[in-house]
Parts: sequence; structure tokens; C-alpha cells
Amino acid sequence: MKKLQQKDLKYIWHPCSQMKDYEDFPPIIIKKGKGVFLEDINGKKYLDAVSSWWVNLFGHSNQRINDALYRQANKIEHVIFANFSHEVAIELAERIVKITPTGLNKVFFGDNGSSAIEIALKLSFQYHQQLGKTKKTKFVALSNAYHGETIGALSVGGVDLYSKIYKPLLLEVIRPKGPDCYRCRYGLDRKSCMAECFEDLENEVIDKHEEITAIIIEPMVQAAAGMKIYSEKYLKKLRKLCDDYDINLIADEIAVGFGRTGEMFACNHADISPDIMCVSKGLTAGYLPLSLAIMTDKIYDVFYDDYSSMKAFLHSHSYSGNPLGCAVAVETLKIFKEDNIIEKNKIKAQILRKKVEEKIDDIPHVGEYRQIGMIGAIELVKDKKTKESFDWRERVGYQIYKRAVEKGVLLRPLGNIIYFMPPYIISEEEIDFMVQTAIDSILEYFKLD
Repeated sequence: MKKLQQKDLKYIWHPCSQMKDYEDFPPIIIKKGKGVFLEDINGKKYLDAVSSWWVNLFGHSNQRINDALYRQANKIEHVIFANFSHEVAIELAERIVKITPTGLNKVFFGDNGSSAIEIALKLSFQYHQQLGKTKKTKFVALSNAYHGETIGALSVGGVDLYSKIYKPLLLEVIRPKGPDCYRCRYGLDRKSCMAECFEDLENEVIDKHEEITAIIIEPMVQAAAGMKIYSEKYLKKLRKLCDDYDINLIADEIAVGFGRTGEMFACNHADISPDIMCVSKGLTAGYLPLSLAIMTDKIYDVFYDDYSSMKAFLHSHSYSGNPLGCAVAVETLKIFKEDNIIEKNKIKAQILRKKVEEKIDDIPHVGEYRQIGMIGAIELVKDKKTKESFDWRERVGYQIYKRAVEKGVLLRPLGNIIYFMPPYIISEEEIDFMVQTAIDSILEYFKLD
């Protein structure tokens, strides 16, 4: 492995990494994967507890998906998507419209999550411009939001770690304080509150609604912020606020869609429909880059006119509607339906919660365990009573992550948060191993028995 690691570091710049870290913790060279496990070139296995950055739903090297990809590759690998189409794109669009919240009837294809966000932002802006509402040029996004890494997506993100250095390049965004249920300033609980914290966003919108084109939100969970879970009542209030002030609601379901929160889409928890929904990641079960921006007829109709009107949405990607990605996505949706995945996940989510909660009570640095569906997060704190966080420079999560990898579990952290987001095919025995390894790694780092 060492020779390959040296070649890797000679040529490759890895994402979301300080490359100097690789001097002490070099990249693990993966040879193959099966089910929830990855295997390196030396034969060591690692349970993929984070679904390879939240994308893998049904395990590595899934035979059904492999076969679907093979069949499509023997038909057509790609074709220009302007003035041309193909069967699997049409089937995917039809299937996705049937399962997304009511009213989302039109599908625009992108390459990845960030591109879907860019599409949604541009659609909302152009929509209001073409209606003559030219003052509506600004976006609202919450503090600690994460929506991707391209300039528009980064602009509506609110995690300084990713965006601070680029602030001179970014769009001006209205940014009210988002929910923080663990450190709720009202002293309430997310399960029983009335989303009192919504007043921050509401006050900003009432004051500036004439210049707001859209509000973008990660429904139910602010993922990169540390898997911050909040009340569905927040979404209900948000939908009404957008309706009252002619503001488009953009739901970023890229991380939380496709069953991850216990419902097919996170918006379903609140029984709301956004004006535009962005999906990616689990759409192709971890196989290929593909994203969709799905919108209402209200949005679509404003762009539909003679070419001379110059109202067309002139946005494109070379790989728009890629047949290989579409074929995998169609098979993914078939698996959801035929294997009753959502209901099975509810049982597995209960198992996960039980196994974590019975092991964390006596660990002094566990501030909170929060879970929704197949997302579970352990927040580690310096002081349990005051909820004081560890200094980010201590890299507590990273140190625990390294220990877990040595023990055979991939648990990439979010700051001081250790989280579980495994493939849906994980067994109870594998959940046991994943949770116990996380607990052992935490105890080992803090030198606790």
C-alpha cells in the first residue's frame, strides 16, 4: 500500500483536506467494496458508517444496480440533452414526480448537488425578474446552512469554515439565526416546541420581503452544521411565510432526501411542498453524479414562451440527463418501492437509537445524542452541564475518527460531532459493531474505562 500512497500524494489533491495531515495519516487505498464494507488493498475491511459522504444507500457493488448500469451501458452511454432525450430520463422524471411532494411537476437535470442549487437560485431569480418584480434579487439562508461549494451555493451556505475566505466573491445573502435545539435559548425541546426560534427568520422577512426572491433551507436537518435536527413546525411556518410574501421556497433535500430522515423526503415530515426541490446524493445510490431540480408549474410557466421573448432558461451541463446516471436512479427508485425500504428503515432506526442510547449515558463528554431516521449524531462537549464545546483546534472528532478507522469503521466527523449515516442494508450485527467501535474510540480518546 505504501507505494500507492506515495504516488497518490505525489499527484492528487484530496477534497476537504489539509494535505499536510496525510503525512501522519496517509490515504487508505480501497480495492473493492461489498455491502456496508470497503476493503483496502491489504484485505483490511472498514464498515462505511457515513455511506461514503452520504451517497450510498444499498451497499457497495449492489448487484441489481450493477446489472442496470451494465444494461444501459450497452444501449447508450450519453447523448446531448438539448433537443434529444432518451427512455431512462423520461422514466426517471415520471417516477420522481410521482413520489415528491404535491405540485412538483417539472424536472431539470444537473450533475451534482451544487449544480442543482445553482439551478434553483437562478430559476428563482429569473422567475421574479420575468414577472417584473425586479427588486426581488436577494436570497435568505440560515446561519450554519450548507448548500454546496460552487459560488452561488457557497454564498447561501453559512458555515464559515467553508466560505469565510471567499466572502469578497460571494452574493449578499440575508442570514437570520437558524435553529439550535441542543442549545435552545428558549429552554424548549424540539419534540414539543412550537418552533419559537422561527421569529428570527420571520422578522427578517417581514422587514425585507420586497427584495427577497427565495428562502433556501435544509429541511429537518442542518447536516454539515453537525446534524442539527429541528422541529417540523419550523417548516410549516416557513411555507406559510413564503406564501404570504410571494417568496419561493427552495428545499435542499440533497443530503436528507431518499429516506434518510425516515420519510422519503424530509419535507414530508411537515406535509409541505416547496416551490423548488433539489435532490442528488442518494438519487443514484452512491454510483454516479446526478442531480435534479424539481419545480412547480408556477415556476415553469413563467419561462414558457416564444424564443423571441428571451424568457428561456439558458442553463446547461454537458452531462445533463446522462443515461447511465438515470438508469441507476431508476433502479434505485424501484428498490425503494419493491423492497419497502422506508418501513424497513424505521425498524433499523429504532435499533440504532436503542444501541447508542444504552451505551452513552455514563460518558461524561457526550452532550447529546440526536437522531432522525437513519441519521444519528453524538455531540461531544467539554462540559456536559454548560454545553461548552471543545476548541476546534483540539480536533476531537478527527482524533476519534482516526482511532475508529484503525478499528475498522469509517466515521468521518463533523467538528466535535461523531455521526452515523450508514447504508440502509446494514444489519443489526453490523449496527452493533459500528456503534461499539464508535463508543470504544471515544472512550479511548478521553482515556476512560
